[in-house]
Amino acid sequence: MKHYYCTYFDKTYLIRGIAQITSLTTHESHDCVIFVVCLDEITRVILTRMGLRNVVLIPLHLIEQNDEPLLAAKLNRSLVEFYWTLTPTIILRIMERYPEIDLLTYLDADLFFFSAPDPIFNELADGSVLIHEHRFPPSLEQLAIHGKYNVGLLCFRRDEHALTVLRWWRDRCNEWCYSRVEDGKYGDQLYLNDWTERFEGVRVLKHVGAGLAPWNQIQYHYTYTNDGSLLVEGQQVVFYHFHSFDFFSPDVIVPAKYGYAISRIVIKSCYFPYLLHLLTAVRLTQTILPGFDFGLRTNGILQDGIAFLIRREHLHLVDHLLSGTEIITLDDKWACCCASQIC
Repeated sequence: MKHYYCTYFDKTYLIRGIAQITSLTTHESHDCVIFVVCLDEITRVILTRMGLRNVVLIPLHLIEQNDEPLLAAKLNRSLVEFYWTLTPTIILRIMERYPEIDLLTYLDADLFFFSAPDPIFNELADGSVLIHEHRFPPSLEQLAIHGKYNVGLLCFRRDEHALTVLRWWRDRCNEWCYSRVEDGKYGDQLYLNDWTERFEGVRVLKHVGAGLAPWNQIQYHYTYTNDGSLLVEGQQVVFYHFHSFDFFSPDVIVPAKYGYAISRIVIKSCYFPYLLHLLTAVRLTQTILPGFDFGLRTNGILQDGIAFLIRREHLHLVDHLLSGTEIITLDDKWACCCASQIC
């Protein structure tokens, strides 16, 4: 059985998107196709030159063309809000354009796979739609105002139940999709809150290793298999959602800029491997476009209490931030300046 995936990103998320794609194709045990909607021409040209296996590129204009409700929505919201608005339309249009797709899985660009996605499809079983919860710990319950469920990974089967959900969600997002909480809505995400009651065939993913993220990882117990693979509550880590991962510069990275408490084992076994894959993607991209640095620099200053990863050769440049701070050696080139954020 062939697995079909879709994602979208622009040049600022291109490096993350490349890392996501390579992680998925590395671990996927089935034949697969990954549809990538390129939100700008730089992304499309670089990915075309790169020729990643299993990838089908779709320019944004093919999604937008002749779609009056979508184009009208584009005029009354920010760029990020429009990107959120696109999510259900992209899924729906790809299913319409490619009739061979029996099941389409949407992925946010900042997901990264650490093992095969089989548990995801096993849990969907004969369901029509699969969604997953944020799984906030009690200390972060206030974040549920942004949604019980996360849009990072969604599965839609080609049947009437799933298509009904998609069309309803698309209409709602075209009507209202903004970066604020208002009347029980937030972006494209709060619309998911009542899907299990509103629609038939909606399943909720339970595998604790699928949907690990900065907002939930601190509550779990971690161990290793004999071959060094990370287990969370005894289960394989399937994918991690690297929300709030931020490049201050190519040599200084903030793993969780919103101050989430992060387990040190997660820093070593999730964040650092992810960083190394991102740096590989940077090198690959710069062979095509020398000097490419979109998404690799942030205007601002490092904040007190926020951990960061740094090339060890640059530690002397941040001496003023390191008083009383534990420094973890990650390898011969990288270190983590822990701050109070790392537990």
